[in-house]
Amino acid sequence: MTLRRADFIRESLEQMIVTGALANGERLDETALSERFGCSRTPLREAFQALAASGLIELLPHRGAFVRHPSLTQMVEMFEVMAELEAFCGRLAARRVTSEDLVRLHETVLACEEAVRANDHDCYYHENERFHHLLYRASGNSFLADQASRLHARLKPFRRLQLRVRGRLEQSLAEHRVILEALENGSADETAAALRDHVAVQGGKFNDLMASYNASPLSAQQA
Repeated sequence: MTLRRADFIRESLEQMIVTGALANGERLDETALSERFGCSRTPLREAFQALAASGLIELLPHRGAFVRHPSLTQMVEMFEVMAELEAFCGRLAARRVTSEDLVRLHETVLACEEAVRANDHDCYYHENERFHHLLYRASGNSFLADQASRLHARLKPFRRLQLRVRGRLEQSLAEHRVILEALENGSADETAAALRDHVAVQGGKFNDLMASYNASPLSAQQA
């Protein structure tokens, strides 16, 4: 999968923040980063905008971009809201999904299967994102899809972090299959429940996410 330059820069900076290569409160030097990535400031600033939307950096007028690490509490609260938004998308999609939507969702599940076989976390991450955005659109409610997409963008680095937990790729794929089957059956309740369980960080998934988060330098940020 070929990424646009701005997307590649965003993902690289995202990884640098999550791994602690960029510290909380650190100012991002545009000149140094432009040299590092061999690019002009245009794709760099586009990447900054995307990172600001996810809450990983703060853009201050006349001062620049600064790294911001959210607290564990903030992250879990966002996941709680995300789970309900996705459940609502699924409930509507179960009634409104088209044959074309289902074909595309099937394609992403097949691509996720290939990524799991290859143990390719990055490929799985991208196909997983595509699966969820297809589902948002399948809800037939553009306002809801927009709100879900916005929160999804804020949670992207943490959803990616969660996928690094041992066995999570296989578990996530199994959950995608359950969601897709519920959609095909047109069951609003089952689709909503499957999506809520897929996204919510509760029980074992909460413990796994907390362990991953605590192992990351992001956890140093105070609530």
